[in-house]
Amino acid sequence: MIASSLPSWETASPAHICPFDQACSYLEQAGKELKLDAGILEVLSHPHKVVTVSIPMKRDNGEIQVLAGHRVQHCDVLGPYKGGIRYHPAVTLREVSALAMLMTWKCALLGIPYGGAKGGIAIDPKKYSVGELERITRRYTSELIKDIGPSVDIPAPDMGTSAREMAWMMDTYSVNVGHAVPGVVTGKPLSIGGSRGREMATGRGVMITVREALADMGKSLQGVRVAIQGFGNVGSAAAILLHQAGAKIIAVSTGGGGVYDDYGLDIPALKAYTAQNHRSVVGFSPGVAISNAELLTLPCDVLIPAALENQITEENVKEVQARIIAEAANGPVTLAANQYLESQNITVLPDILANAGGVVVSYLEWVQGLSYVFWDEERVNREMEQLMVQAYRQVMQESKTRGIPIRLAAYSLGVGRVAQAWSDRGLYP
Repeated sequence: MIASSLPSWETASPAHICPFDQACSYLEQAGKELKLDAGILEVLSHPHKVVTVSIPMKRDNGEIQVLAGHRVQHCDVLGPYKGGIRYHPAVTLREVSALAMLMTWKCALLGIPYGGAKGGIAIDPKKYSVGELERITRRYTSELIKDIGPSVDIPAPDMGTSAREMAWMMDTYSVNVGHAVPGVVTGKPLSIGGSRGREMATGRGVMITVREALADMGKSLQGVRVAIQGFGNVGSAAAILLHQAGAKIIAVSTGGGGVYDDYGLDIPALKAYTAQNHRSVVGFSPGVAISNAELLTLPCDVLIPAALENQITEENVKEVQARIIAEAANGPVTLAANQYLESQNITVLPDILANAGGVVVSYLEWVQGLSYVFWDEERVNREMEQLMVQAYRQVMQESKTRGIPIRLAAYSLGVGRVAQAWSDRGLYP
């Protein structure tokens, strides 16, 4: 068993499913399948750099508050580190470390020349004013100034952050180095070098992988019944695109609960409702109120967990009725639950494949920025779809050739490519 390699002062309680331990388990399984050298596995199980910084900030009422910000850089053998910055109360160093590792495999799987990274601050952004969030973001960026850069580590939006925070990060970095550096972040506003298609990218990638999986079953998106847990940037984008393609979105939920309509929800109307109702779907009509837990067990063709990790566990997995689960969130299915789903021949499209659309378009934004040539949205979507479909096909072929589950096939491809690159580069004395 690969040992956890993070500070002992931040450990999970026995009842909690630790995301970093789960990520190491997937790495270990892939290593066993690929017969990787134990030394290479040991290297890949350790983040290259873990940075934790203090973020003192003044609140609007004059109170001084000190926050902790993390940035974990997992592996850069394929290229600069890449990964989002999330603002969420549940952010921990172990979670961020797990997500950084997953980003490494995700980039390798998609054939993108990046290594994995992730960052975060344990705050609820809804409890801070815009001015406070700007001060937090700028101070966090200034503390990381030596650890990020367009050829070093390129942050992007994640849960609780957006193009706005990326603009603040870019400006702070640029002011400190003395010239504009648009390539230091991706997911920026179009006005300062962002890419068209970025906002819908992760949701579009989810739609593409679901479409391809259905096609392999001889089905199309037309009339397919879909339930989506989470209606933030990813969940709402996936819902809109699936709805436009003819799917029937029967249930959607946000943090406070969800809404269900067997005839299919009016997704454009629901999107407008959440814009007026603080991003919540609670109270939307027509529809029946349901809980997040109930949504996961509804009879449907496709279930899309697009919220937090550890949503489908040993406790509820036997009640899941979907035939396809597309992991729009990172790690929404636990290791034990995944084993049960595989035993029932339920198709699980793993996170490192299903939600990779965002990092693909981030890469395309980076490429556009470096060349100072920007594309229209049609080309961005076309380039992204080509990479997503290619990766999906490679995973399915790997699964068939090796006779292994889809998730293990995806991890074997990603881990294998990183291990090969590490072996080819060699170990610096």
